[in-house]
Amino acid sequence: MPRALISVSDKRGIVAFAQSLVELGWEIISTGGTFNALRAGGVPVLSVESVTGFPEVLDGRVKTLHPMIHAGLLARRDMPEHMATLGTWKIPPIDLLAVNLYPFRETVAKPDVSFEDAIENIDVGGPAMLRSAAKNHDSVVVVVDPMDYPRVIDMLRQGGVDAECRRAFAAKVFSHTADYDGAIARYLTPHEDGLPSRLGFSFERLMELRYGENPNQRASLYVDEEPRGLRDLKQRQGKELSFNNILDLDAAMWTASLWQSVPACAIIKHNTPCGVAVAGAVSEAWRKALSSDPLSAFGGVVAYNTVVDKATAEGMKELFLEVIVAPSFTDEALAVLAAKKNLRVVELPVYRGPGGLDFKRVRGGMLVQDRFQPRLNDHEWSIPTQRKPTEQEMVDLRFAWCAVAAVKSNAVLLAKGEQTIGIGAGQMSRVDSSFMAVHKARQQQHETRGAVLASDAFFPFPDGVEEAAAAGITAIIQPGGSVRDADVIAAADKHGIAMVLTGMRQFRH
Repeated sequence: MPRALISVSDKRGIVAFAQSLVELGWEIISTGGTFNALRAGGVPVLSVESVTGFPEVLDGRVKTLHPMIHAGLLARRDMPEHMATLGTWKIPPIDLLAVNLYPFRETVAKPDVSFEDAIENIDVGGPAMLRSAAKNHDSVVVVVDPMDYPRVIDMLRQGGVDAECRRAFAAKVFSHTADYDGAIARYLTPHEDGLPSRLGFSFERLMELRYGENPNQRASLYVDEEPRGLRDLKQRQGKELSFNNILDLDAAMWTASLWQSVPACAIIKHNTPCGVAVAGAVSEAWRKALSSDPLSAFGGVVAYNTVVDKATAEGMKELFLEVIVAPSFTDEALAVLAAKKNLRVVELPVYRGPGGLDFKRVRGGMLVQDRFQPRLNDHEWSIPTQRKPTEQEMVDLRFAWCAVAAVKSNAVLLAKGEQTIGIGAGQMSRVDSSFMAVHKARQQQHETRGAVLASDAFFPFPDGVEEAAAAGITAIIQPGGSVRDADVIAAADKHGIAMVLTGMRQFRH
């Protein structure tokens, strides 16, 4: 009977994987929390202790560091003396190892993590087993990635895992452990500014793309092991995704995820929003986002932060869209969208985890910064103008401050009724962005009187406020911090505009 040892921190799909192995005649060995999860799932499973004859010690620090485990992983099946040694010591050979490691990177990404917690999340036994199995991959199938479980089961049902795939899995292991060790080294390396003194990367190619931004550029999508990232993307229908599709769907999903307690819809064109809205129902969020700028929405990418239902799908089916992305779709919604065979329908989890780092490639190097995370700390905002915002204006100002975070600088956004009505993006001067936002709103016949305005960075001159006042804007939210703040505030007071200063810039390229 073939044997599998399973010990995972990331338990996605592990019960189904183990059940499939048992159905194929495998015996399962496991440890600690994984053992309990498998047994709770009805999977027949042996504890590692019953195999080694030695209990877990040192609060679980020593479980699998034992000759009964590592000999079972390292014994070459093509060497009689190795197999004779296993027989002499009654060591069961282990034919498959499924292991993923303690969540060190997720732990140290928490802002309040203690050094002691970080150290306790350094896995020792897991990497040791992975390296043993990967070294002996001709004899042991080693699986480090939960996304590979279905592939392994399919191959086992067809007769076995071939040599090419075993080697690919082994390569993935060494890449995984190298990345893991690199994360630990970065954490332990002294760095006064909080950023690592040395960086290393490990990415796996998930899909080859037809071309990059332009047809003469080669392109592929590479992913790391960040949970709930693009590695978890599931395409439900449509043409293959392009380089630009992936850029836009990632930006769209990031925008929609800025709201948690209410359905949100974001429509993206060329990596920046042309419509954003929230509402009590997801179909209404779509209607409001589309009405922001239906002309620009043509050929766009649409994202939602919640499940897409039939009513929402019905609302979208008449417009040409490149991609629709959401954490899930109802069966009825998928049936409606299936009529548009080329439309790409993608499921992608909403991610609101630790910030981590952000990287921008430059010639011969890399720019590194904390990943941008908008913060709605309205208790820290100040109101320097004579007029204070009304209750409804504050609702729209909070919405606008979130939404403008997704727009590329210089960014100015008009909002009314918790939807965008005009967006000025990427202009070389802030007054031009203000002019563009008003122009876009009027182009779609939105009423700008009584709307609010959000600016991702401070107004360097009063001219942006004057532009807003001419359009009937009644409230503005911006970071403040200009040497001319007094002039800008005076311009707002002159026109009876309420102004909120957040004290935090949201500048994004």
